[in-house]
Amino acid sequence: MQRYFVKNEQITEKTIKILAEDAHHISRVMRMKPGERIICCSEDGQTALCEIQEITDDLCFVSIVEWIDEDKELPIFVTIAQGLPKGDKLELIIQKGTEMGASCFLPFFASRSVVKWDEKKGRKKVERFEKIAKEAAEQSHRTRVPVIKDPIDFKKLLLDSVNYTYKIVAYEEDAKRGEKRNLSSILQKVAPGDSLLAVIGPEGGLTEEEISKLCDNGFITCSLGQRILRTETAPLYILAAVSYHTELLG
Repeated sequence: MQRYFVKNEQITEKTIKILAEDAHHISRVMRMKPGERIICCSEDGQTALCEIQEITDDLCFVSIVEWIDEDKELPIFVTIAQGLPKGDKLELIIQKGTEMGASCFLPFFASRSVVKWDEKKGRKKVERFEKIAKEAAEQSHRTRVPVIKDPIDFKKLLLDSVNYTYKIVAYEEDAKRGEKRNLSSILQKVAPGDSLLAVIGPEGGLTEEEISKLCDNGFITCSLGQRILRTETAPLYILAAVSYHTELLG
């Protein structure tokens, strides 16, 4: 069943108003008709089974049949702090990371980030990232769309990190040394409702100075297995590990 995310302001007691691209998708892409049913998710993560009542190219009214109790989200809130990578790698990270349960994506400028961020075009880029996350959340039947934050500098990343229960940084030197326990040890401690901030460097990795500052601010370095992963693979590894520990082992 098709799933759409709506703003709380679009919801009344008995009906939901679906606008713009989503309405176009319902009418022109899916070619749905009155009487057919869809799923709508609110900004609060609430899910409703709905029936289409009226439909045009850019507006669709649906009635709420019933509210559904769904549990599709990871039990902990995972923020992926990604050192800005080259090309369209961040789009891939956001798309696949959304499918795997990330709650938030926080790009940051690392010392070895070579990509240039154009402030004038930055807002459009973030809007595109938000669209990618929304579509991935719909496809994977999530009840929430991850937050996509504007890129920040490394100093701001350190300041923001105080808000998290656990903080880790993927460090390739740990993998080379054969470190195997840190990530597993942390994931065995997390409890539902906890938050995890996972820092991943760009293509060239993080500098020793950056690692040192992260450790001084309570981060734990960890390997992601014995192999060296690409920057776009590392966050997916972490999310898979979180899912295994918090959803499958339970």
